[in-house]
Formats: sequence, structure tokens, C-alpha cells
Amino acid sequence: MSHKVMHICLSDGWGGLEMYPSRIIPELKRQGWEPHGVALTGSRVAESLREAGIKPLLVPSKGRALLGLPRLLRYLKDHDIRVLHCHKSSDLRLGALLVTLRPGLRLFFTDHMGVTRPKKDAYHRWAYGRVTRLFSISDATRTRNLAAFPLPAARIRRLYLGIDTADFAPRLMTDERAFLRSSLGIPENAVAIGLPGRLTQGKGQELWIEALAGLAEQAPDLAWQGVLIGGVLASEGSDEAYVARLRALVSARGLEDSITFTGFRPDLPRLFEALDIVCVPSLNEAFGLTVIEAMAAGKAVIGADSGAIPELIDSSTGRLASPDSPRAWTEAMAKLAGDGELRERLGRAARQHVLDGFTLQAHVAELVAEYDGQSLAAS
Repeated sequence: MSHKVMHICLSDGWGGLEMYPSRIIPELKRQGWEPHGVALTGSRVAESLREAGIKPLLVPSKGRALLGLPRLLRYLKDHDIRVLHCHKSSDLRLGALLVTLRPGLRLFFTDHMGVTRPKKDAYHRWAYGRVTRLFSISDATRTRNLAAFPLPAARIRRLYLGIDTADFAPRLMTDERAFLRSSLGIPENAVAIGLPGRLTQGKGQELWIEALAGLAEQAPDLAWQGVLIGGVLASEGSDEAYVARLRALVSARGLEDSITFTGFRPDLPRLFEALDIVCVPSLNEAFGLTVIEAMAAGKAVIGADSGAIPELIDSSTGRLASPDSPRAWTEAMAKLAGDGELRERLGRAARQHVLDGFTLQAHVAELVAEYDGQSLAAS
């Protein structure tokens, strides 16, 4: 079989979904596959594919992509590409048309978002009927996929995401870490409590701020600093109106000196080294990539007890708290902030847990086995 795959991601946004193709490209190459890509002209996806070492086919819009079907079909034939992989449901229209016009193509789709609305009308039955395998990125997501998509259970497989754990291994010297903490406004002996992620509704930043306000009241003698990591501009994937609301809440709770807004940072693995506790209070994560990244960095993580996060964290590797209860988060923060040995123990176990089950190498090995039609694991 030709070991070539074309990833289709016609999105002008920038988040975990859009980052996925470029994240796995180096490992695909290491495992003997030749990746290709289709992206929107001027998009961050296109830029990331180029940075990953491939020259993507560019289309000006989703509609123009459909008009460019002859060009895409020629490209697939000329490069002997027999596997397509889509990452947005809206891209399946293009993928399904290509499969219809070029029989023998294998079409894969990853549901990165955790769809909740049923998609069983005539169009979706046609489009998803062309899908060889649909990947759910967690058990929670697969449960929703089984209810939403017009596919038999055997064609919907749970395939956890993976990360390059080497990226998150601590590497800063003591003085480098101290300088980084200082640049983030973290006092020398303070416990740094971070929340990384897009500043948008559903990620739990308001709850986190309320929980920190509770921590200030409950433990007035505890030295801590909140670090909110994420772009503050729409071009960085954030909701600017929501960011303004967060800043207003910080001010209303009197926490202007206690919470740092870092803005967009490309050095998240190093920022983890500056933190002592990482919080992920998202309401309904389809997977929780930030969770395993923080765990790989050896950090004590508090995650929401909803969505897929409980699949990643247990009492030996972190703590869970309700995304509806600021008080529960305050209590979890207070416990970890006051016990350095507990943080270290949880961090060590968390990193080992990721090494055992969530590496990029293992994820891609299972992925390419599916591309080859030789799955390594059951759904």
C-alpha cells in the first residue's frame, strides 16, 4: 500500500483541532508515512503545515475547494495518495466527494469537538457513509458519537490523543526558572497556580477567578499567584468581550496584583516549569490535551470532574473538582498549595501515567495501523 496520507483542515481558527495535523506530521514521517495537506489560504493551519515541513495545497475558501475538485483529484492521482483524513465535520463534504469520485480512497474523520447534536439526516448519512473509520478522542466523546452519527459501533473507535513527552520534560536551570517566575509576576516563595487555554466561554476561567478569591479569604497567610495563560485577542482564538469580562471580575474581586494575564505564549512547556499547580476547569472537554501536557511536565493537576477529564486523572495522579463549584476548587487549591510533598508525589505519578498511555509515538502507531487497515486495538 502507498504510505501517503492527505490531511484536510479547512479552518481559519486556531485551537487543538487545527494544531493536530502539524503536531503529528513529524511522527508520521518517523513511522514511514508521507503526509500531505489541504488548508485555507492565509490560515494558521497552512502556516503550521509549512512549519512542519510540508507544502500544503491552498484553497481560498471551503466553497472554492469544491470547485477545485479536478485539481485535488489530479493531485491525489499524481502522488498516489490513497488515504484522506478530515478534522472538521464541514470538511467531510469535500472528503466524501473525493471518495465518491475516486473509489479506493480510505476516508478517516476525527471528532475533536465531541458533537452532541444528532447528524442522521440524508446528507449526513451520505457523507458519513463514506467514512472508513471515525475516531473519538475519549470514551466520553465516543458515547456521544454513537448517539449522534449514522454509523455502526464497529466504525467508531476511541483513539486517545498523544503528545511528544520530551517537549514537556523539565529543562530549565534553577536561575532560569526563577527568572521566568519573576517575569510572570510570581513572588519568590509563592505557590503559582496556573490555568492555560483559550480565553473563551466554557473553559472555566470565571470559576477559577472566583475560586482564587475564595482562597484569598480562606487562607489569608498563604502566598500564591494566579497565572492565566492564553491569548487575549480574537486573532489568537480568544473571545475579546469575554477577556474584558474576566479582567473586570479580577478587578471586582480585588485580585489585580494576584493574577497575571500572560497573553499568548508559544513556550507553554517552559511555563509549566514555572507553575506549581495547573488547573483545567473546562465544563465539557472532549479530551483534555492541556491536562496530559501538564501531567507530562510533572505538575499536580486539578481537573473538572466532567467530560473526558476523569478518564485522564485519578486520585493517584491529581485531583478532580466540580466545574460548577468555586468552593470545591478553592478547597482543592488550598490542599495542594499547602502540601509541597503531595504536589511532587502527584506530579511524578502523573508524568509516568502519560508516559505509559498517552505518547505521540503510540498514538500515531495506532493511527497508521488504521490507515493500513490493520488496527492494533479494538474500539
